[in-house]
Amino acid sequence: MSRVALLAVLAGATLAVLVLSAVLTVVARKVALRIGFVDRPGGHKSHKEPTPYAGGCAIFVSVLLALGGALLLAAVVPPAWLEDTFGETLRAYVGGMREKSGQLLAILAGALALHVLGLWDDKHPLPPVRKLLAIIVVALFVAVVGRVRVAEFWGVEASVTLTTVWFIVIVNAFNFLDNMDGLSAGVAAIGLFFFAACGLMSGQVLVPALACVALGAIGGFLIFNFPPARIFMGDAGSLVVGYLLACVSVLTTYFQSGHGAPPYALAMPLVILAIPLYDFSSVVIIRLLEGRNPMKGDQRHFSHRLVERGLSRRFAVLTIYLATATTGLTATLLPGADLRRTVTLGVIVLMVLAIVAILEAPLRKKP
Repeated sequence: MSRVALLAVLAGATLAVLVLSAVLTVVARKVALRIGFVDRPGGHKSHKEPTPYAGGCAIFVSVLLALGGALLLAAVVPPAWLEDTFGETLRAYVGGMREKSGQLLAILAGALALHVLGLWDDKHPLPPVRKLLAIIVVALFVAVVGRVRVAEFWGVEASVTLTTVWFIVIVNAFNFLDNMDGLSAGVAAIGLFFFAACGLMSGQVLVPALACVALGAIGGFLIFNFPPARIFMGDAGSLVVGYLLACVSVLTTYFQSGHGAPPYALAMPLVILAIPLYDFSSVVIIRLLEGRNPMKGDQRHFSHRLVERGLSRRFAVLTIYLATATTGLTATLLPGADLRRTVTLGVIVLMVLAIVAILEAPLRKKP
């Protein structure tokens, strides 16, 4: 299969999942309104009208149906028929999916656990510590059982520990980002696009396919979540979205050991996700300095600080989209980069974050 044909297949799969997710989002919205599963204004929340949850259900079910259907087809379709009909390349791809079926099932199991946790939290808010413990358990499960690990060349124990920490940070980062219409979903979609691109650049197929499935599922929901939102994803969605980003970022191969090239491309996830990581870090630091629980919600996020500077909510979201796309585009230059180029790209990302920090700095009070 040529590169053009592969890109066409991935684009088609993304579009198909997007349509499925959009249809499921419409259904989920109607059901949520009927049963009263809505997010009501109050506390640190900024919306003024009760808005239905259940967008997370559309995202999760879309991913489940797409990956489950692909695994089922890979298991039942005869390899000889695939080769005779579509050629050896497609047979190899399907064979690869069969080989990775256990890992994909473990990923789906982890997503299901976080989805159920999020549904419960949306209906009956859980203490932050319990949510954190659940995320740790899921991260350990997918790292140990699913073998979704980063930097395995450092040894199993170090790899599992680092992977677990990465999952905790990324899952919470996208949970934190879900504070304004279209923000978490849009940033996740941009990140997934660049992870898919970087995976293809490194010669992978199955991981970009996973990223495209997640991109389609989130994109279909985003149609109805872009400000002004008609439905929210809730924790049932934001936890799953962060989890999928964490899985894709870990599974994407940035560095081939034994090829003599320095592993500078291992910094790629940090570059693609620089903006969510900045928001997460800044919010945690602010809350700790103020002596508050870093896991308790408020309106001190990056997006809220931009609004305080005079931007509308929609333009604040678009500004964060643009910043995320900028760092994501920068990350595509990392594969094969030498030390000088890597340092240059790192400085560019830091400059983007510095501009962001200046834009959102508190206004000076007039004397």
